[in-house]
Amino acid sequence: MDPPEKVVLDRDDIRRTLVRIAHEVVEKNAEPDRLAIVGIHRRGAILAARLTRLVADLLDADVPLGDLDISFYRDDLASRPEQPVVHASHVDFPVDERTVVIVDDVLYTGRTVRAAIEALFGYGRPARVQLAVLADRGHRELPIRPDYVGKNLPTARSERVNVRVEELDGVDEVTITDRAEVANTPSNGSVHRSSEGVFEA
Repeated sequence: MDPPEKVVLDRDDIRRTLVRIAHEVVEKNAEPDRLAIVGIHRRGAILAARLTRLVADLLDADVPLGDLDISFYRDDLASRPEQPVVHASHVDFPVDERTVVIVDDVLYTGRTVRAAIEALFGYGRPARVQLAVLADRGHRELPIRPDYVGKNLPTARSERVNVRVEELDGVDEVTITDRAEVANTPSNGSVHRSSEGVFEA
């Protein structure tokens, strides 16, 4: 039996949330020609692509889009029991002097974002780096705060925030499950863990 899940964002909620964040990004950046958006693999990259289309429509201009794999920048790489699944990074534009908005699905301890910033600086020196997340579940371990938040989700450490997107999972939703219940449930492949939620990032 699958563990019970509480849906906190459905498809329409996610769409409205990204539209709101897109407006906030445009309002907060006075030089839209210096703006770029970069997503963290995997679901952060998908959300970044959606956000980029929305921002580009608002600006009626192209907005550079990139994606980052931060597997080898994580500070817990040596202690993780499994080998990371590596995806290629694509930042095919100069980041120097740009405002780069990093996008991820869930913000937890902040370690994934720290790794993403380190990876981004391998491509140059942005003028500013901003952070947009679909959900902020708290429990920060590093002094990182998002500039744009879809939804604040007060959670216990025993809970997991699951982000699913249509492109990978066939559905757009954010749910919360109890980690202990998931651990005691045989996996049927239906639970997709967020980058921050699964690796204690």
